[in-house]
Amino acid sequence: MDSMMMQMYFYWGKTVTLLFSGFPGDKLGLYILALILVFLAAVIVEWLSSAKLYTSGPNYVGTAFLQTFIHGLRVALAFLIMLCVMSFNVGVFIAAVLGHTIGFLIFGTSLFR
Repeated sequence: MDSMMMQMYFYWGKTVTLLFSGFPGDKLGLYILALILVFLAAVIVEWLSSAKLYTSGPNYVGTAFLQTFIHGLRVALAFLIMLCVMSFNVGVFIAAVLGHTIGFLIFGTSLFR
């Protein structure tokens, strides 16, 4: 495949480029690392989505800025995951969906509270 071409269909395989040129490339170890990173990023997005900051006391403005920062971080991380999924690699897609699902199970439900 031409280096300027991008897959426009789902495919299996360890040869993929995520976010940065050459990462993870075609090495199996780096591909597994990339899958773990996508999975963990999705779990973190779910954690940030469910994090509650209580606005009590005199520092309400500080809490509002912290909530705004956390929201921006969550959106940025979610967009990075979306870009990874747009690689159309099935392994990356599964890692992202599993990360969001397990993250929601842990942080979004009352099962582990």
